[in-house]
Amino acid sequence: MTTDDTGAPWLVVGLGNPGPGYAGNRHNVGFMVADLLAERMGGKFRRAAKAQAQVLEGRIGPAGPGSRRVILAKPMSYMNLSGGPVVALRDFYKVPTAHVVAVHDELDIDFGVLRLKLGGGDNGHNGLKSMTKAMGSDYHRLRFGIGRPPGRMQVADFVLKDFSGAERKELDYFVDRGADAVECLVTEGLERAQSTYNS
Repeated sequence: MTTDDTGAPWLVVGLGNPGPGYAGNRHNVGFMVADLLAERMGGKFRRAAKAQAQVLEGRIGPAGPGSRRVILAKPMSYMNLSGGPVVALRDFYKVPTAHVVAVHDELDIDFGVLRLKLGGGDNGHNGLKSMTKAMGSDYHRLRFGIGRPPGRMQVADFVLKDFSGAERKELDYFVDRGADAVECLVTEGLERAQSTYNS
């Protein structure tokens, strides 16, 4: 991030699939973190005028100069088409790409483990693939570990299933921690957020 970007807004995007049938899926953990952030910001999502997404505008962080303007978004386009709504919102709100944060599920990390990073590949994640195709890879990611499918279960089946009973007992805690990590990234920067939350 350059010093010129310090006053620019942030666009925090929870990735998932719209509709009640997908709500509890592993693939929708980005929506879960976004919903908690919306609750903390004290607002409700509304349909965006300029993009196929739900948005909430507000601030994250302590009152005063430490707070940051944030546009919180959930694309309503289905996961593999997330790039279009994200770019539309980025351009409408004049957000630098380095101020975009994608919150998404990650197969190659154990359940509940968080990893923050800037840039990189998509690792086969269709939401990231769509975003990177639309605007390049220089955006932040909060990778929320869901682990690998058991046995011979296909990846597509695994990510579109709800969290297991055992996972659900801990899910609220990890979603809460994910929201904390996003707030830390936005207000204190990547290095501080990584040292605190990259477990």
